[in-house]
Amino acid sequence: MNMKQILIFGLFLVPLCTSRCYNDQELSLVAKRKLSRHYPQPPEPPAETAGPKPSCPVEHYSPSQELRNRSLSPWRLVRVTNEDYFPSSYAEAQCLCSGCILIQGTNHQVVESNDYNSKEIKQNRVFLKKERCRGGKTYKLTRVSVEVAVGCTCARPSTSTST
Repeated sequence: MNMKQILIFGLFLVPLCTSRCYNDQELSLVAKRKLSRHYPQPPEPPAETAGPKPSCPVEHYSPSQELRNRSLSPWRLVRVTNEDYFPSSYAEAQCLCSGCILIQGTNHQVVESNDYNSKEIKQNRVFLKKERCRGGKTYKLTRVSVEVAVGCTCARPSTSTST
C-alpha cells in the first residue's frame, strides 16, 4: 500500500474507533473520564425540584447575597434530569417575573414594570448522550451541545420577532 492508500484507510478507520460501545458498568466510568478530560463541567449550584413557578417576589424583594435574588429580573434554579445524558442532572434558571423589578419614587416603592421583560440568559453546555449500539445491549457516547438557561436579565421589549 502506498502512503495515499494508508491515509484514506486511516480516515475511514478513525470514526469506527471513536464510537466504541460500552456495557452498563463501563458506560458511567467512561463518561465521567471523558467529561473530566475533555469537557469540564461548571460547578452545580443548589437547585430545587421543579414545582409550580412562584410569583414575582415584588413584596418580598430585598437585596440579598445571592445575585439571583437581588437581580431586577430574579430567577430560581430548578433541577433538570435526563437519564440519557452525562451528567444526568443539572440546574437551570427560570425567570420569576415577566417584567422587571423597579424601585420608584422617593419612598423607594418596589414594583414590577412590564415596560421591560425578564429574559433568560442561555449558555451552550456539552453533554455526553448515551445511544444504543447495534444489538441493543451496549451503548456509545455522543457529544451533544444543549442550550441551558443560567440566569435572567432585564431587557427592553423586542420590536422584532427575535428574542
